[in-house]
Parts: sequence; C-alpha cells; structure tokens
Amino acid sequence: EPFYSLSLSVSLSLGLRGLVGLLSHFATKHNRAITLLASTTGDTGPAALRAVADIGNPLLTMMVSYPHGQISEFQRLQLTTIQSKHVRVVAFEGGGDDMDAPIKAILTTTVDNEEKETKREKASRRSSYSGVNSYNIGRPLMQTVHFIWTYLRVVEMEKNLTLRDEIDIVLPTGAMGNIASGYIAKRMGLPLRKLCSGCNINDITNRVTQTGKFYKSDTMFRTLTEAINIQLPYNFERLLFYLTDCNHDLLKQWMMAVEATGKLDLDSHWLSLLQKEFDSARVTDEEMCRTMVSINQTHGYFTDPHTALAIAAAHKMGYTYCTDDEKGSSGRPVWALLATASPCKFQEAVTVALGKDGWARYRDTGFPEQAEDITKKGQILPAFFKAEKGRLLEENQADWEKQIREIVKNLTSDTS
Repeated sequence: EPFYSLSLSVSLSLGLRGLVGLLSHFATKHNRAITLLASTTGDTGPAALRAVADIGNPLLTMMVSYPHGQISEFQRLQLTTIQSKHVRVVAFEGGGDDMDAPIKAILTTTVDNEEKETKREKASRRSSYSGVNSYNIGRPLMQTVHFIWTYLRVVEMEKNLTLRDEIDIVLPTGAMGNIASGYIAKRMGLPLRKLCSGCNINDITNRVTQTGKFYKSDTMFRTLTEAINIQLPYNFERLLFYLTDCNHDLLKQWMMAVEATGKLDLDSHWLSLLQKEFDSARVTDEEMCRTMVSINQTHGYFTDPHTALAIAAAHKMGYTYCTDDEKGSSGRPVWALLATASPCKFQEAVTVALGKDGWARYRDTGFPEQAEDITKKGQILPAFFKAEKGRLLEENQADWEKQIREIVKNLTSDTS
C-alpha cells in the first residue's frame, strides 16, 4: 500500500513529491522560473498540485487540466480545494488523452527554442516549462524505490526466500509509468522475474503484451477505473528503449511509425523478449466489481477499483493465494501486488460494487481523516475549455494551446 501520503495515491508517496522538490531546488539555484504542465485522469494532477502548493516557491508554478466528468468527485475536490496563487486548474471537454497534444506542443516548442539559443541567451532567459506526467524521467526514477521497498518486505516476510530469489509484481496499468519504474529497478539488479499489468477495456497494454500489436484505439471507453483510461501509453517507448538495450535508431523508427499511423507491430523476436519480461490481463468493470466484493467479504478489506482490477488480473494470469503451509512448496512464483490508491477517492466505483451500505460501512470504519478534511474545504472553480461541435479535435486542441499559454502567462505574472 504505497499510497499513504497527502494525496492518498502512489504518485505523491514518492514520485511526484521528489520530482517537484528537485525542480523547485533547481529553479531557485538558477533563479529561473519553471512552470509545470500536466493533464490528469487520476492521481498525477492532485499529487503534483499539492506538492507545488506546499513548497510555495514563487519560481515554481503549475497548470493542471482534467477531462470534465472523467475523474472521480474526490479527485476533482483535490484539485479545486487547493488554495495557492502558484497553481491553476482547467477542465476540458474531451477524452483523457486529448490535452496531451497541446501540452506536448508547448513543451517541444520550448525545447526547440532552447536548442537554438546561445549560451548568453540561455543564461538570460528567466523561465521555462516542464512536464510532470510519467514521461518525465524523474517520475519513474523516483518510483523505483516502491519496487525495491516491496521486494525487501516480501523477502522479509517469506522465510523461504533469500535476497537473490526473484518475485513477480502485479499492478494496475495505464500510461505504464509504474511498470517502467519496475523495469528500471530490474535493470539495476533488483531480482524481479515478471512485471504484470492489469488493464481495463482500454486495453492497448494487454494487446501489445499478448499479440505484439501496439494499435491506438479510435475510442476511449468510460470505465470505473478512470485513472488508467489510456489510448496510447507513452511509457511503452521507454520500455522498448530498455528492451532493445538502448537501440536509439530502432526505437526512433518504431516511434515514427506510431506517430504517423497510430500502429506498431512487433515481430516474433521482439514479442518473445517482451513476454519474457512482462505479462498482462484485461479486466472488465463487472469482473473488477466482483473481485472488490469477494475481497471485502473474504478479508474485510476495502480496495479502490484499480487495486481490485489488478487482483482480478492476477487471478486471470494464474496467481493464487497460498496458506502458510503452502508457501515455498507450491512451485508457483511468489508475487506481490501494488495497491495504488485509497478507496476514499472512488465513491462511485465502490458504491457500484458494494452498494450504498458498503460505502457507508467504509465511511464509518476506514475513511481517512485527511480525506474528510478535503470534503469540507471551499473550492476554486476551474477554467473550462469547450470542444466546439463540428470542429476537428486538432482545431480544438490548437485553441486550447493558446488558452493554456495565456493562463500560464497570467499565472507567472501573478507570482512574480
């Protein structure tokens, strides 16, 4: 359960808190303002925004966007109840990935301009942008500690394991940031056998793992596990980079194909190597709900929907529970599962699975005090970006990019 933190999610437990702290440090060191940009379908936005607000560095500001109606009510409250002049929140009409292009355009334009600058121009420039979604290498690097810590705890608990024995780890997977962290840890020498993804019906990660077909879907389906609703997980590029032993040329060829067509077909050689390192399973909302009920009835344990999905995926991949007498004798690999968020953030999903009485029991017995405090705070309404009907997505995205630039301009002016 690496989610005991101010954001009640795995993201702030370590990854974003450390990353934002480092960015703040270097902003001060170089006396250069940094504006952080993120689009969130779950925990990244609330976690990063909380970290920026807590640090309170006038040189560090942030704008977070989220798809209107596609994050949980509690996650929305986490965004809109933060009182800080250093942050702004935007809601937009569209799917979870629709704001990626405008943010990427702003970030890449900045990089292109920086490459053309002279040393004197770079020294005199007083501001820059940075992304904090898990494509920022700081996130997966920080989150390797989750896997190292988990491995050490498993070895500590399992008397038949030594520090050289391998284990498997299962976790819910969206943009593949946590899986990338685990793979980096494995490449560093952590004894992990397989890293296993639980995916919802937006299942590109499962499809590429099982078939080698990395095809972007035309549709983003609404699910009860909204934080992992992803059409094109950007950290897959990072996994391929390490899987190919850092073959830049091959990776560039693959990613150019994805950018041009939305598709990549891994041949049998690369698929075999991928499946040696990773496994996956696809889980529907109905299967996730049944698992949440079963875990609650059997163990009295309340899970968030993403953790329940990962448990259901683990069962599909053949992982089972062992009694104390069976440990070490079943021939099955020892495995651990990362629970990535508190159930307090997902009232709708918990209520669908356990009913109103189930949610009431959780509120009475397990609802965190810090979550209760958030529900009582005043809110600051977010800006709202409409998707004009009859226009192409790219046309709306171009307008959103302009609006983001204006918000950021005003944000940095207000804090200077």
